[in-house]
Amino acid sequence: MKLGLIVFDLDGTLTETKRPMDAEMAGLLRRLLWEKKVAVIGGGSRETFQHQFVDKIGKTGNLRNLSLFPTNATTFYRYRGGWKKVYRQELPLKDKRRIKEAFRLVLGELRYVPPKKTYGEIIEDRGTQITFSALGQDVVAVLGKKGVRLKEAWTKKNTPLKLKIAKLVQRHLPEFEVHAAGFTSIDVTRKGIDKAYGIRQIEKYLKIPKEEMVFIGDALFPGGNDYAVKKTGVAVMMTSGPEETKKIIRKIIKKGRT
Repeated sequence: MKLGLIVFDLDGTLTETKRPMDAEMAGLLRRLLWEKKVAVIGGGSRETFQHQFVDKIGKTGNLRNLSLFPTNATTFYRYRGGWKKVYRQELPLKDKRRIKEAFRLVLGELRYVPPKKTYGEIIEDRGTQITFSALGQDVVAVLGKKGVRLKEAWTKKNTPLKLKIAKLVQRHLPEFEVHAAGFTSIDVTRKGIDKAYGIRQIEKYLKIPKEEMVFIGDALFPGGNDYAVKKTGVAVMMTSGPEETKKIIRKIIKKGRT
């Protein structure tokens, strides 16, 4: 197989959930970018990508080989002397209002009791999608690793509740796509938006056939937010987290030099 492009999931693959990428991972990716083209896709906003990933990569290395696809590829940025927006599929204002109202109705129907303390927006407008976060969008930014532990504890206890919220929101919004994503999040996008859509956008805009791609992600199991990639036929590699991803990157770099 000719490897023309490596596509990485962000959260749980290159970084811990909502955490900035560490220096070792950044160094490995800068080395990889001299060898291969790389794309990064995730459900986070452009601002999240900036905080978790772009700021850590910096401006050294072959950034022309790097492409960013935030909010499940409803946005695309490439580096051409600076980060340039190629497209952004903004949701209309009326759709954003409908989605937010659907969340409010469902939470009311379920008599949902939020955590005693939340951090940042609970229902966030990411431009091309609306995202519900049970603990607030900024829990990790404010609390660091403690915030990660809170998210892990919440999802361990409340995953059935999160799935029920997502299912009921989907009933209210049949013309949209509702994904129970991440530890504590539910994303709502236009119909058909998932990681499979992202792969098709990557293939279209980077002009690299899917037969020459590999996707690396931590949630390729049924129900995981990377699982949709499998239906595209792209080669996939499952990772347990950033430490295993580092090992995979080292092997790719080594193989490219032999």
